[in-house]
Order: sequence, then structure tokens, then C-alpha cells
Amino acid sequence: MIIGHLPAGYIVSKLLFPYFESRDAVLRPFLWAGIFGAIAPDLDMVYFHLVDHRQHHHHTYFTHFPIVWASLLLLSFIWFNAARVKIRAGLAMIFSVNGLIHMLLDSVVGDIWWFAPFVDKAFAFFTVPALYKPWWLNFILHWSFAVELAIVLWAFYLSRPRQSGVQQEHPII
Repeated sequence: MIIGHLPAGYIVSKLLFPYFESRDAVLRPFLWAGIFGAIAPDLDMVYFHLVDHRQHHHHTYFTHFPIVWASLLLLSFIWFNAARVKIRAGLAMIFSVNGLIHMLLDSVVGDIWWFAPFVDKAFAFFTVPALYKPWWLNFILHWSFAVELAIVLWAFYLSRPRQSGVQQEHPII
């Protein structure tokens, strides 16, 4: 996934916010925590390019291990249920949820080591054939990029201000 993680984080956070709002969450920090969680696994790209010099697939780093994100989600869930003041635990939960969703989205056409570090086997639902150079053209010209565009459009739709329950009159032309 190239452009879909950030808007997917927005979508998930926006849709889950009503549950957390009843527990004193504030929309703006909640959205930021969710969006940051949605892109956090790809922060390993700094290491990938500057330290590792692209020697290993960046999905083999611990930031792309689903067990890391599932563990963070479990810990934040426990914290959320135990905490008297739930705001920070809620931020940790939405951060973790979106990190785990990043793994699901990457699994559509990218290799994810779902059982790492215990099993060294990558899983992907579909494969993008290497037909073009540069490499990213293969992803942009693949059908899966339409899914990413749909995610972007959905996020844009959710971000639009809503009309109140008042019916607006439309002039007759």
C-alpha cells in the first residue's frame, strides 16, 4: 500500500471515535493518534534507507510484525479497562488498532510475516507482477491501487462537514 495507510487511519479513527467520545476522548488528538498509528510501521523506512541500505525487506523489521501491534493493542485495552481516566489509554488503543490495520492493508499485495518472529514465512493475498520500471509503477498500474484510491475518497467523504438535521430548501430553477 502506497497512499492508503494515512487515510485508512483517519477512517478507522473517525468511525471509532463515538465509542471513545463517551469516555471523554477529544476528537483532534484522537484522530492524530490514529493517523500516526496508521503510518508508524513505515517509520522503519528511515532505518531501511539510512542504516540497512536496503539490504532486507523492510517488512521483516519488528515494526511490521503483527504480534507487536497485537501486543500493543492488548496492553492498551487492559490499560483502558483498568484506568479511571481513559483519555491516554484510548489514544494508545486507536494508535495500536491502526498499526494492526496497517498490517492488514499491507497484506493485500505486500508480504507480511504474520507469524514472525516465530515463523519466517511471508503472506500476501495477491502478487503485483514486476512489469515496469521504476518499481512503484507496478503498484500504481495494478488493480489494487483502485482500492487505495477508494480509501482516499472515503476519507475525503468522511472529512466533509455534515449538514445538521435541518432540511435545506432547494430553489426551483
